[in-house]
Amino acid sequence: MTAKKSIRDLFVVMVIFAWFLGFAIPVKAETQTLKYKVYTYVIRSENIPVEDVEGHTVGLHVRGAFLVFENGEIGTINHVSTTDLVKGSGSVMQYVTIKFEDASTITFKSQGTLGGTPTGSLAAGGWTSEIIKGTGQFAGIKGTQAGKVKYLPVEKGESAPKGYGEGSLTFTLPPK
Repeated sequence: MTAKKSIRDLFVVMVIFAWFLGFAIPVKAETQTLKYKVYTYVIRSENIPVEDVEGHTVGLHVRGAFLVFENGEIGTINHVSTTDLVKGSGSVMQYVTIKFEDASTITFKSQGTLGGTPTGSLAAGGWTSEIIKGTGQFAGIKGTQAGKVKYLPVEKGESAPKGYGEGSLTFTLPPK
């Protein structure tokens, strides 16, 4: 009887130990990648001339965008950027917040370059980003973003061009 009780007690202790160990060992977060297509448009744009070389401007821009992810989700963007361009080519720094249908968000900060045409119009751009915040289903998100865009010719009445492109988010979420 003592041997059966000892085995049962040992089994109970092992089950309790395994249960505690399950809480003590962190679950490794799985890296996810979301690819998307983007259509971006200008909301507000101002470029101030710098009088050092011909065609040099510093700009502040607010853009919106629609994103369609490969998994079928859609999102909208609020995008604020500064540019330092000579004849349409130069650097861009931007903060971007993606808002999803369920009101979850992802915010990232980007650095990149913009390329211009010989006439000084924007032609294309590319950037890399660090994800700095997430809310809702993306609370606690960590990761990066990269994207590229081509710009359309500026139409009459526009202060900056529309653009289209693609990108990806690579991230991990904390275990639930």
